[in-house]
Amino acid sequence: MKIIGLCGSSGSGKGYVSMLFTKYGVLSIDTDRLYRETTTKKGSECLLELTKEFGASILTENGTLYRPALAEIVFSDREKLNRLNQITHKHIKKDTLALLAQYKDEGARAVIIDAPVLFESGFDKMCDFTICVTSPTERKIDRIMTRDQITREQALARLNSQKSDSELIALSTYQIDNSGKELSSQIISILKAENII
Repeated sequence: MKIIGLCGSSGSGKGYVSMLFTKYGVLSIDTDRLYRETTTKKGSECLLELTKEFGASILTENGTLYRPALAEIVFSDREKLNRLNQITHKHIKKDTLALLAQYKDEGARAVIIDAPVLFESGFDKMCDFTICVTSPTERKIDRIMTRDQITREQALARLNSQKSDSELIALSTYQIDNSGKELSSQIISILKAENII
C-alpha cells in the first residue's frame, strides 16, 4: 500500500484535491477532521493538555474546544503554534496509524494523508512520496475569510504563520497547481508516475 502525503497552506484547496484523488481509488485520511474529533471530545486527553497549556478561555461553556479563541492565541505567536502542534500531533498520529493499519488490512492500494503541517508533524516520514497543493495568495485569503468567517488581517496572519508555497514545493516530491489549471490531469500524471493506476 502506497502512502501519499498531501500538504499545502491554509486555503490552498487541499481538501478538494484530496477528494479528487478518491475518484481514482485512493483512500483519504483527513488529519484536520481527526484534529477536530480529538479536540472536541469533552474530557479527551488532548483537550485536557490543551487547556492546561493555553487556559480555560479556549473552552466553550459546555467544556468543548472553542476554536476561534485558540486560533487567536496561536496564530499570532509562532512559539505557541509550535506548542499546539506538539500537543495535537501525537494524538492525531496515533489515530492516523490506526486508520492506515485498517486500510492495509482491507487491501487498499493507496492512501492519502491530508495534513496541513505534513513536515512539521513528521507525517512525511511515513509517506512514500509527498504532494504540495499551491494556489495564489489572494485566492487563499478569500477562501480562508469565507470558510472561517474571519477578517483579511486574520487570514494573512494565519498564512504568515505557515510555511510558504516555495518552502513546501522544495520539500515535496510533486506539486499540484490549484490556480485554475485542470486538476484531474495533474493527479493522473502523479498516480501513473507512481504506478498506482
